[in-house]
Amino acid sequence: MELRHLRYFVMVAEELNFSRAAERLHMAQPPLSQQIRALEIELGVQLFERDKRPLQLTHAGQAFLKQVQLVLTQVEQATQIAQQANRGETGHLAIGVNSTVTQSVLPNILNIFQTRFPQVELILCELDSQAQIQQLKDCTIDCGFLNSPIQNNPDLNSLSILKEPLIVAIHQEHPLLSHQRIPLKALSQEPFILPPSYIGQGLYHQVLNLCQENGFMPTVVQQARWLQTVLSLVAGRIGVALVPASMQNLQRAGVIYKDIQPTFEIETVAVWRPRNPSPVLHKFIEAIRND
Repeated sequence: MELRHLRYFVMVAEELNFSRAAERLHMAQPPLSQQIRALEIELGVQLFERDKRPLQLTHAGQAFLKQVQLVLTQVEQATQIAQQANRGETGHLAIGVNSTVTQSVLPNILNIFQTRFPQVELILCELDSQAQIQQLKDCTIDCGFLNSPIQNNPDLNSLSILKEPLIVAIHQEHPLLSHQRIPLKALSQEPFILPPSYIGQGLYHQVLNLCQENGFMPTVVQQARWLQTVLSLVAGRIGVALVPASMQNLQRAGVIYKDIQPTFEIETVAVWRPRNPSPVLHKFIEAIRND
């Protein structure tokens, strides 16, 4: 039994006339009658009462019609789902995110994408840079957002999505608050809070390089995996921290943000495996590029 046989049967059942059904199917009547007869033989039941005018369904035919219509509806839905999946309009996408992107461009990116593709399930995984890169290589996540530069990862593609200045987060009673823009050299004797180098290479090394370019090596008194934790330590007077400007969206009691001089931009990039065949991923990267 083939799907076309079921469609033939439904057409005849709708028209209750072999000639009209054949016309709608763009075929001759004799082959259609033969196909219906073959279907009846395969089922072992008579589907139509041919000696009545107009043609009528038997009780078996009526029962069979209800089930066939369900089958054809499910086949149509399955076809649509397969086509949508092939176009990247349905499925799921696992995304690695860090503190910076969640406070900046991520909400807008997700809103735009889910408005366009509401049937795609987005799975967010809060991961540091090292974990994102490893899970990309392990095919655990499809895309990641982290701070550039990405070192020694030629197997990953990247796309710049945000460039923003670094600012300093200091305690609300810090004496340097009198400056409108705090000179970086004025922080040379301050205790610094940084993410560990092995999990946040982009931000860690850029802060160190920036300080060295301005004549000092920062004294790192505490390391914290997440920037939210860094801000809590600043609020506790443990030290100062250079953070992306978007962290100002995360208000923390006791913490004041100030611009620094000279200015320095840090870049956030989207990262993915170029050999990932997911159509959803391709739609996601396309949406980022276009917006």
